[in-house]
Amino acid sequence: MPDNGKVFVFAELAEGGGLTKLTLELMGLGARLASELGGELEAVLLGDNIAAAAEELASLGALRVHAADHALLKEYNPDTYLEVLARLLHDQSAFTLLAGHTTAGQDLMPRLAFALDAGLVTDCVGIEPDTEGHGPVLIKPIFGGNALASHTVKTQRRIATVRSRVGAAPEASAKGEIVALEPPASQPRMKAVDRRKEDRGVQLEDSRVVISGGRGMGGPEGFAVLEELASQLGGAVGASRPPCDSGWTPPSAQVGITGKIVSPDIYIAVAISGSSQHLSGMSESGKIVAINQDPDAYIFKVADYGAVGDWKKVLPAFTEALKKHME
Repeated sequence: MPDNGKVFVFAELAEGGGLTKLTLELMGLGARLASELGGELEAVLLGDNIAAAAEELASLGALRVHAADHALLKEYNPDTYLEVLARLLHDQSAFTLLAGHTTAGQDLMPRLAFALDAGLVTDCVGIEPDTEGHGPVLIKPIFGGNALASHTVKTQRRIATVRSRVGAAPEASAKGEIVALEPPASQPRMKAVDRRKEDRGVQLEDSRVVISGGRGMGGPEGFAVLEELASQLGGAVGASRPPCDSGWTPPSAQVGITGKIVSPDIYIAVAISGSSQHLSGMSESGKIVAINQDPDAYIFKVADYGAVGDWKKVLPAFTEALKKHME
């Protein structure tokens, strides 16, 4: 086995306790990459009461699942998570670690790369084998999503955060070994003293349909209309940065280079001009539908379908037609 053939997947848990959709995709991507590199696939799972999730991971092609099950790991904390991960990977001379480009992944992986002296490429939308044998080629958007850059990491240890829809969930296979990891040895320096949860229905990152509003919505009342449509489609409501900055919708709804990265099957952009910052967060969506009264809005250049008009007229008609279609 080549020295750089080992692939790890950092698994994350959904709110209900099961594995996230992105984790399943990473397992499929990791299995393919390990096969191309002539190596082995292993997974890492941290949390509390995670036995069932570890069993599921073990059936998805991993030779080993390293699981740390402890109360200190119930909620993500960079101190505790970094300690456990760094301890596991410290003795690995070479590996590729795949993690989701999620809130936790974006926060934790740079810390881990620094601790392990590993190369890091974030926000990947593709991973391909390198014909010259330098390890995987990591592909990510640049210039606000207007171009793609291909990176190879020269260090033997490499880490990549990956967007959703890059891999496909694998079929169940023979179960791998579950290896218990030691819990954190010290208390975290940071502690959560209060936690508030926004009840916004389907999570942006997991939704197959996302309906986002922009500055042209005019105020918070416009987002109530988007919520109605999203509930019919079983989707989630997002936004460009201006509505979040204006307080029309929570900051957690922001889609873009400084917000969340989404790639649903259908993305509906309402009154969004299409700045490069916003496009960076949704350009990998399956189908993009744009509604804007400006026929020259840049969003139409990336949209698969478009409607030129005032959203206050277009959207109610669309919602009504959808109701009739679903009856």
